[in-house]
Amino acid sequence: MGPSVEDHAGAVRALRAQYQALPRSEPVRLAKHTSNLFRFGRPDTGPGLDVSAFDSVIYVDETERTAQVQGMVTYERLVDETLRFGLMPLVVPQLKTITIGGAVAGLGIESSSFRNGLPHESVLEMEILTGDGRVLVARPDNEHAELFRAFPNSYGTLGYALRLTIELEPVQPYVRLRHRRFDNAAACFAALDELCSTGRDGDARVDFLDGTVFHGRQMYLTIGTFTDTAPWTSDYTGQEIYYRSPSRRPIDYLTVRDYLWRWDTDWFWCSRAFGAQHPLIRRLWPSRYRRSDVYHRIVGFDRRHRLSARLDKARGRPPQEAVVQDVEVPVRQGPEFLDFFLGEVGITPLWLCPLRLRDPVPWPLYPLKPDDLYVNFGFWSSVARRPGQAADFHNRLIEARVDALGGHKSLYSTVHYPREEFWELYNGPAYAAVKGEYDPDGRLPDLYDKCVR
Repeated sequence: MGPSVEDHAGAVRALRAQYQALPRSEPVRLAKHTSNLFRFGRPDTGPGLDVSAFDSVIYVDETERTAQVQGMVTYERLVDETLRFGLMPLVVPQLKTITIGGAVAGLGIESSSFRNGLPHESVLEMEILTGDGRVLVARPDNEHAELFRAFPNSYGTLGYALRLTIELEPVQPYVRLRHRRFDNAAACFAALDELCSTGRDGDARVDFLDGTVFHGRQMYLTIGTFTDTAPWTSDYTGQEIYYRSPSRRPIDYLTVRDYLWRWDTDWFWCSRAFGAQHPLIRRLWPSRYRRSDVYHRIVGFDRRHRLSARLDKARGRPPQEAVVQDVEVPVRQGPEFLDFFLGEVGITPLWLCPLRLRDPVPWPLYPLKPDDLYVNFGFWSSVARRPGQAADFHNRLIEARVDALGGHKSLYSTVHYPREEFWELYNGPAYAAVKGEYDPDGRLPDLYDKCVR
């Protein structure tokens, strides 16, 4: 049972008092136990806002197919609650400890995004603690509509979402998966475009759609369809590993919950970096620790203390450049970007996830074109730097190509744009106007400073 409306209101009053008591000379931060950002530096110091009272579902309305949720609730907890009613959020980002407030302020995506857009597009209203200390209710049709629309991709620099009303959709107990293999990019992206346009795969409805690229002649599109029955269900939380299944099982079935979290157990494929995919290590690695937040903490510790970098240097290996990004490229430019990426960067596997906005009007700070189909490319690894290459050589190369192809890049990871280029891409004038209205004294960090500096 979640907190009552009165309990939530009390928590809001306490949080406002906390905020007002923070020294104005010190940066504001959230005191959170988990993060899915990939900007690792020295641990934050100084006082932080205790938001632990904002981690629950307040209630689910089965009739209206909506939920009142607190901003720091994780999607793992949110999904567990909504599935009890045969419902799910319209888009469930793929990692369990992503919070709904984080997904709305920082963007999120998953395999229902080709029909449901991004998580913030299913938000009906938000209660926001703004930089100037007010707690406001923002909706697309009230006096705070500009804040509502600028909040996505603001990464906590305009305020923090304390309560949200979100849309839900009905589910069936199982998801049937069909993995279609392609041996060239043109055919793969043409099929992806058709599946998104028609919403059909033969006689089957397309409820979910994503893909995996192993190399230039081995790529899969995975089509998911809700179903009431399943002749079997696979389990990828134990010894079996989900991302290897497309080449082994052309047809597969998962419970709806296991489908939503199919990527979390192995953090897509990144658990291999810790040995967690080796059969012996996997048997010894407790299943409760086979999850994305555990791997994220390991990576964060390594990055902060430069353990891998020191070991590589001691072994005479070339320095590594972390390339951890998600970028959106128009589907018609997908083959060109993939050819560039495989040739110039070479990280595999890659994740493919199609996206089309629901809203007919662009969102100011992440201005995708509403009528266009985009493909998200996700890649999360490192690349050896050759002598003479700058520390951000490959990341800047990717940024430049994404821009040239009319795409956009998510800001959850390292960003390398110069200030002027950054604000040109992320609508500096619109951001400045909302920042000036809701955080005139700059108590919260500036978006460029937070994401780049």
